[in-house]
Amino acid sequence: MSLRAKAELMMLGACVIWGTSFVVVKLGLSDASPLVFLAIRFLAAGILTALVLRVGPQSLSRDAVRAGVVLGLALLGGFVLQTHGLLYTTASKSAFITAFSVVLVPLIMALGGAPLRGVSLAAAAAGLGGLYVLMAPSNLSSLNRGDLLTLAGSFSFAFYIVFVGRYAERFHFRDLVPLQLLVVGLGAAMALPFDRHSRLHWTPGFLWAIVFTASLATAFAFSVQNWAQQYTPPAHAALILTLEPVFAAAASRVITGEQMGGRFISGSILMLTGVLISELWGGRPAPIES
Repeated sequence: MSLRAKAELMMLGACVIWGTSFVVVKLGLSDASPLVFLAIRFLAAGILTALVLRVGPQSLSRDAVRAGVVLGLALLGGFVLQTHGLLYTTASKSAFITAFSVVLVPLIMALGGAPLRGVSLAAAAAGLGGLYVLMAPSNLSSLNRGDLLTLAGSFSFAFYIVFVGRYAERFHFRDLVPLQLLVVGLGAAMALPFDRHSRLHWTPGFLWAIVFTASLATAFAFSVQNWAQQYTPPAHAALILTLEPVFAAAASRVITGEQMGGRFISGSILMLTGVLISELWGGRPAPIES
């Protein structure tokens, strides 16, 4: 098997893990509040990644630390909003709404002076159509709170993708990944005193959720993606990454028995169309974090 084939298979495996993690996190939230879950997950993942990659404070330059903090804060905003949203919406809807971050990237870059291509507008139109079908209720007063929180999180993830593009050529991923994960964990931990609804029950289910998300969905999958994209063409990476919300929907159906009607399927197809247009013809592939 060629190195490219191995890279693409490993990236596909990372996408399966990321998709499944939406369901795992939702189940884990029955035993812990969002900030508690995030603090434990990302502190464990950051420490594990730093040990595996052998990264210490002495090996980081001041500029690398600054870049890691910026990336970590963008991730923190995205995960806090997404994880809170999972309290009120389904895992599959959360995954598809989060995927909208990819469509937002060229629009955000256009605000910074980058040229806005027609294909990006087409992707945005398809993505917005998918969002409307997925989220719109019979009246505005009954909009799902979880969907709105997840949508806000997708904006934060979009800024994260933009920042990754800015820093990727200047710093090695091993200098940035552990630091940004630790920033998320520390940020969530520092916010805990202000959370009046924090809770934690050390159940077997919660421990499994932490082990799965910290080791596989965070430390392992982040590292795999950064390694694999060196050896696979951008278009192939884009197609593989686009499958993440599909795996999330499949996992939600199998694990929790979630029912998906015609409205969900129609909205998901529109959303995937927007993501595919943006990924394949909009400029660069980008991760859809979970």
